[in-house]
Amino acid sequence: MSLPTGVEGKTALITGAAGTMGKAATKALLADGVRVAIADLSLDSVESVQGELVETAFVDRLFPIAFDVSDAVACGTAVRRIESDFGGIDILVNNAGVLSNNKIADTTPDEWHRVFSINLDGAFYLSKACLPGMRARKWGRIINVCSFAAKCGGITAGTAYSVSKSAMIGLTFSLAAETAGMGVTVNGIAPAYVRTPMVTKQLSEAQRQAVVAQIPVGRYCEPEEFAHVVRFLSSPLAGFITGEIIDQNGGLQFD
Repeated sequence: MSLPTGVEGKTALITGAAGTMGKAATKALLADGVRVAIADLSLDSVESVQGELVETAFVDRLFPIAFDVSDAVACGTAVRRIESDFGGIDILVNNAGVLSNNKIADTTPDEWHRVFSINLDGAFYLSKACLPGMRARKWGRIINVCSFAAKCGGITAGTAYSVSKSAMIGLTFSLAAETAGMGVTVNGIAPAYVRTPMVTKQLSEAQRQAVVAQIPVGRYCEPEEFAHVVRFLSSPLAGFITGEIIDQNGGLQFD
């Protein structure tokens, strides 16, 4: 028997929802009674996610939408459409991201700006667009998906990725300080090596084995474990936590 979570009927926006972590977070919030706008770059991809859940009781609480998080105008338009057609956004999960493994010598200016535009700028644009509604309702949750790469400088991740995720931590702190008295909390999650295509496809077998050898718990983080943290930070149970970066790194680093 499930217990009331305190977020039933709330509306969430999850970016990168077609990816492994986004889908896991979507399923977790749906299970808590949240209505979820699932966003990604391709409408086909988010409609595919919706299709995966069509046999469940959750399909009427899903709102697929496609837009480019690196486009400020597109972000503002998307938020207005969600608010008009689906509901005011109470929970924002800034999960969209792109990986770059290139170190500084191989990082071009174009790659640097592309990685930052997706990993950081989108979170800024969407937070800016969602905060007025959260402020008016005196309740809101912003959850920024950061990375262990921000704290270690990147083991396998490249310069642009690591620095963009460091900046995401700075954005989390800045927004948390600004919104603490408004009923809004802003927190981050810093996972390390979640079992996603970023790990399984973009790292070589030798790199994957080397990574697992360094993780004290001896395995990758499962997407559902990431989603559990999203659920907690979204709930009233986390109402006194803001400006926090929750590490999910299997003991790679303590702080």
